[in-house]
Amino acid sequence: MAVRQRKGANPVATSKGKAIAELMLEVAQFFFRLRAVGQKTGFINTWGGGTFGFMRSLALIGPLTVPQIAQMRPTSRQRMQRLADELAAEGLVEFIDNPRHRRSKLVCLTRKGYARYRELTVRLLEMASTMGADLSEADIHKVSEIVRRLSDEAKDAGRAATATVGVGANSRHGR
Repeated sequence: MAVRQRKGANPVATSKGKAIAELMLEVAQFFFRLRAVGQKTGFINTWGGGTFGFMRSLALIGPLTVPQIAQMRPTSRQRMQRLADELAAEGLVEFIDNPRHRRSKLVCLTRKGYARYRELTVRLLEMASTMGADLSEADIHKVSEIVRRLSDEAKDAGRAATATVGVGANSRHGR
């Protein structure tokens, strides 16, 4: 027997769920505004490649392959290859031999790349220091932790959805 739901009731839309959805939309809006600023200041290139994030990974971790860099982000290897090639053309990164894999080169920052990374870091900190004047440092750290946790959960949910879609698609066609 089917249970009838009263009109207008939505068991999924809890108060907490609505608050998280609102936060997600605000983070997305903030991202798009930051991306526009980033494209004007060199943090992000014109087609959306995260120049600063790419170089930051190399500065903090050291040489990585393009597939490793792509795996760290929600993006494709091809997109990261395009960014690596552009940064190499500017002399900011170089491709070096990988002792673990003959064909997959390592990407590393050049001296010029380290200098640009440091310059962008200073610019980011200068810009960030002008924002949120009425927010406490503790509140900012708390929000960062919340966004990080939700981001991790979204990553896990994305993996689960991909696995479910793959299974469902195969089972519908009798494979």
